[in-house]
Amino acid sequence: MKKTAFILSVLLILMCLTGCEGTNSVPESTDRIQVVAAMFAEYDFARQISGGLADVKMLLPPGADMHDYEPTPKNIIDIKNADVFIYGGGESDAWLDTILESVDGKIKTVRMTDACRLLEEDEGENSDEEHEHSEYDEHVWTSPKNAVRIVGAITDALCSADEKNADNYRKNESEYISELESLDSDFRAAVSNSERDVVVFGDRFPLLYFVREYGLEYFAAFPGCSHDTEASAGTVRFLIDKVRKENIPVVFKIELSSDATAEAIAAETGARVLEFNSCHSITRDQFDGGSTYVSLMRQNLENLKIALN
Repeated sequence: MKKTAFILSVLLILMCLTGCEGTNSVPESTDRIQVVAAMFAEYDFARQISGGLADVKMLLPPGADMHDYEPTPKNIIDIKNADVFIYGGGESDAWLDTILESVDGKIKTVRMTDACRLLEEDEGENSDEEHEHSEYDEHVWTSPKNAVRIVGAITDALCSADEKNADNYRKNESEYISELESLDSDFRAAVSNSERDVVVFGDRFPLLYFVREYGLEYFAAFPGCSHDTEASAGTVRFLIDKVRKENIPVVFKIELSSDATAEAIAAETGARVLEFNSCHSITRDQFDGGSTYVSLMRQNLENLKIALN
C-alpha cells in the first residue's frame, strides 16, 4: 500500500512538472553538461571521468540509504533536466521507472546492471535452512572489475552527450581504469597471500560480486540488503560457532548500519568488529572530506588483510 501511494505521488509530481515545462522547470544555461547519479558509487565514477568538465550531482544525500529513499520534487526536476542519468537498475531503483519513461529519449541513461554479468541473489551460507531465491543482486559496483565495465559505459554516455570534450573524458577514463586495475591487483594479492579465504559479516551482505570475484567464502547474518533488523538466534549461534571453530579474527559490518549483531558475535568470540564499505552511501564527514570509491575500497583492503590473516 505504501509503495502504491508513493508511485501515485511520483506520477502527480510528474504531471505538475509537465504542466510547468517552459516556465519553472527550465534549467539555467551552462556550458557544462548536467550529470545526475542516483548514489555514491556511480556519482564518484562520473566525477572521476568528467574531471570537472561536467556538473555532477548525487540524488542520495550523504548518510541516507537508497533502499529506503524517496525522491523530492527537486530530485525529479534534476533527473528530467539531466543530459546523462546514471543509476543501478535493481529493485531499490524501481521507483525510477515511471520517471524515466516520462523522459524517454530526452536524456542518456546508464544502468549499471546492464554493464555487468548479473549474479542471482544468494541467501548466504549462514544456516542449514533452505531458501528460494530468483532475484538478481543489484550491487554490481562492489567488484572493482565490474567498476571498470561501468566506467566504460559512463564514459560512452558522457562522450555522446558532450562530443567536444570526448577526448578529455577518454583520457580521464584511461587514467581512472589504471587506478581500478591496480586496486583489483592488490585485492588479488591480498587474498592469494592470506591464511584463510572465509569472511564473516554480522550484518546485511551487499558484497556478493566482491567475494565471487576474489574467490572468498562468506557467512552473513542477513541475505543481501535485507530489511530485517534482528538476526535469528539460530543464525547468530551459527556465526559464533563458525568464528570460534575457524579462529576468525574479524567480524565485519557495513557502512551506516547497526553493529549490534557484529558486536554480539565479537563479544562471544573475541573477534574484532571492522567496517567493510560497499560504497553505496557515505557519511557527510566522508563526503566533505573527499572520500572516493578507490579510497574507501583501499580501506576495505586493509581491513580484509586483517580478517584473512
